[in-house]
Amino acid sequence: MPMSEVPVDDFRAVFAELARGAADRDRTGEHPYGLVAALGEAGFGKLRVPVEYGGYDVDLPTLFALLAEAGEADSNIPQIWRGHFTTTEILRRESDCAVRDRWSSAIGDGAVFGNAQSEPSTVGASTRDLSTHVRETVDGRYVSGTKFYSTGARFADYIRAAVADGAERRFVVLPARHPGVTHVDDWDGIGQRQTGSGTTVLADVPVEDLGDIGRGDDAVRGLDSFVQVVHLANLVGIARNLVSDTVELVRGRTRTSLHGLTQVAAEDPEVLGVVGRIQASALTAETLLTHVAQRLEDAHAADDERGFAATYLTVSTAQVAIVDAVLDAASSAFHAVGSSAVRNCVGLDRHWRNARTLASHNPVVYKPRIVGDHLVNDVYPNSGYYQQP
Repeated sequence: MPMSEVPVDDFRAVFAELARGAADRDRTGEHPYGLVAALGEAGFGKLRVPVEYGGYDVDLPTLFALLAEAGEADSNIPQIWRGHFTTTEILRRESDCAVRDRWSSAIGDGAVFGNAQSEPSTVGASTRDLSTHVRETVDGRYVSGTKFYSTGARFADYIRAAVADGAERRFVVLPARHPGVTHVDDWDGIGQRQTGSGTTVLADVPVEDLGDIGRGDDAVRGLDSFVQVVHLANLVGIARNLVSDTVELVRGRTRTSLHGLTQVAAEDPEVLGVVGRIQASALTAETLLTHVAQRLEDAHAADDERGFAATYLTVSTAQVAIVDAVLDAASSAFHAVGSSAVRNCVGLDRHWRNARTLASHNPVVYKPRIVGDHLVNDVYPNSGYYQQP
């Protein structure tokens, strides 16, 4: 579908509303339920759904560019939608036509998916690591268990949950608003506070008809890179917001330092240098995001396992650089504004807290070694989507 037919202006109108209240919501803990729903009503959730199911079928660079815009407005938003867009990627490669048709059509009609994959005790991909099981009855299949990091589930119509079904670990679709689903608002992270990334308790929740989704390696091929690039797009959005907030604070600063070279902060060479370096970090992150988004798009077009592995290495390399650049910028911004920047009412700290929280996903500490092992020893990493805790 041509981009002219994608309602980008409608998305940006909601982004603008999100931006106006983001700092206040961070302080008060208010969740953006209405605005997340408004994005869904505008068609945001069907960006990657094929046209035949009512979607816009945009390419990955376009999706990630829009997620960066959403992250610039409010960094909770790309993370809330991350599980949904992961589901649409799985459906694009779903081998069961009936399953693909059912859920792609549902999303094309406006349905939103949340995530309930992880549990605090899980350490691997084995069914023995999952407390969430499927119970077979004559009336159907039912799921009980407790999930954590269930980002987006409290905003959703359906939940894509990882469960132990006999000896298999698989994804099933559950109704997010069933009476047996309890969304506990207990996420206590230092950042990304309005993502709903807390506990979801499942008590005899029925598996939807045609609710087995993403079976087989092909359905999840490339997802290890995809889920990481969503976070990288979000970090780009944070970096942009950090630049604009710092510029605004410097322009409004009326005090200067004893050792300042001017009486006006907006004319101080050191202060201006800090702002310039923050912009350099933001540009670094943006450029790398554009690069890895196109690499992932190319890998999907080629549909080659080695190509996906090479893309994962590129994404991992970009992750190291983007995390370093954005965290450094989020810390350096305080040099430009002085002690007034640490006040809660200013909200500058939320950029570092949110970036630090995002950077802690898919731990970056392991990525340089993976990249180095490939360069020195020609070792390619295995796909790790099912192994992510």
